[in-house]
Amino acid sequence: MTVSSGEADHGSFRDPHSRVLTRDGAVLRALSSEGLADYRALVASGLSTDRRVVGTTLTNAVVDDALLPGGVAAVLEHDRVPFISYPFEWTFSMLRDAALLQLDLMVAALEQDLTLKDASPYNVQFRGAEALFIDVGSFEQLREEELWVGYRQFCMLYLYPLLLQAAKGARFQPWLRGSLDGIRPGDMRAMCSRRDAFRRGFPTHVFLYARLDRRTGLDHPRIAGRLRRPGLGKQIITANLRKMRRLVSRLHWDPPRGVWTSYGAENSYTDADASRKDEFVKAACTERRPRLVWDVGCNTGRHSRIAADVAAHVVAFDSDHGSVELLYRELRTVADGRILPLVIDAADPSPGLGWRNRERATLIERGRPDLVLALAVVHHLAITNNVPLREVVRWLADLGGAVVVEFPTREDPMVQQMLRGKRDGLHGDYDRGCFERWLGESFDVRRQVELASGTRVLYDATPRRQRGADL
Repeated sequence: MTVSSGEADHGSFRDPHSRVLTRDGAVLRALSSEGLADYRALVASGLSTDRRVVGTTLTNAVVDDALLPGGVAAVLEHDRVPFISYPFEWTFSMLRDAALLQLDLMVAALEQDLTLKDASPYNVQFRGAEALFIDVGSFEQLREEELWVGYRQFCMLYLYPLLLQAAKGARFQPWLRGSLDGIRPGDMRAMCSRRDAFRRGFPTHVFLYARLDRRTGLDHPRIAGRLRRPGLGKQIITANLRKMRRLVSRLHWDPPRGVWTSYGAENSYTDADASRKDEFVKAACTERRPRLVWDVGCNTGRHSRIAADVAAHVVAFDSDHGSVELLYRELRTVADGRILPLVIDAADPSPGLGWRNRERATLIERGRPDLVLALAVVHHLAITNNVPLREVVRWLADLGGAVVVEFPTREDPMVQQMLRGKRDGLHGDYDRGCFERWLGESFDVRRQVELASGTRVLYDATPRRQRGADL
């Protein structure tokens, strides 16, 4: 088959020897002649079949030579990752696991006289709770007397964000979302106090490196030349990588026991209501057997697990980092590859970022859901975030899939608590009758159930345009 350059991935243009593209669901990678030589060395090393590296095969696909400056010498096909995610959507442990994977593969590569040309977390994806290295084009043959060329990038995109969360208690996600290059050494140093100079990892990788960076600018070619001096072999690089691995593996962050991380144990649902809600979700998922489910406001992932019993994949996201961190730890323990936990605020989802706002895709561009679970989230969007209730319904409709949505009425204790801090009349549109009318404008409600508490109603609804297909 022939693939045009117009289908090239917008986030893979920076490497002149490797370019990712898609066609009919297949993920392909075009290689230059130099890239092909590096790939053959990777295959000979045995690392290409490492389970931590995305499955890859040579293919006879023909692509546009213009994809690469020097032309295309070969095309690879990769196993497809169910849903693409980005480091600014990961939890602390996800970023740390990705960092450890990067370091381990670098050490393994050096043992085979290979190296990794960069150290970007965008080269890593997650199959559920399993970190997977996807940038086969990053492997290259080791050059004589070359240092770890990805050190600066590793610090800015891995180490500094992890240190920021572990030592300072500050969320790293806004930093990585605000700059695709990560946290610069000078900016990291500016956030540190004198006390931090005594913390493990800070003296060398933050204080000293920021001073050197400020005085010389490590991006300058002359500095790069000075670093490649005789006597620096791969044994020294390996030793430094192992020191970095020890540092990263010791970094730790525990979520605070706030209202959301303990929500599953402290919510106002009775056991009967919780069971009825589980049954409602299970029935909606079983009848549809969706390919992709979004669990919006997933909290501890209770309903994500129910959906995952029948769905191919579940993207479970919540704005609370602590809840998603705990969910990831549990999924990692049981090696569950069906649920991908992410830190995403439904009121402020990931936008298009990078070059021409296309280098990193928006959340919806990465895969529209067949079914959306919006349980205990509508009142947060409408009252906490001041999104008009009709706009919340329109957003659900724009996602394009069926929905299982919960509406807590004005009499619900949680809603009453939220409204207590608001001026009277500020949320006059927050009404069950209004919600049902607006829901009916875009959806056919297949069933609805009022929980025994009398203040929460569940709806199973299908987009109107799909009605003929469902009947």
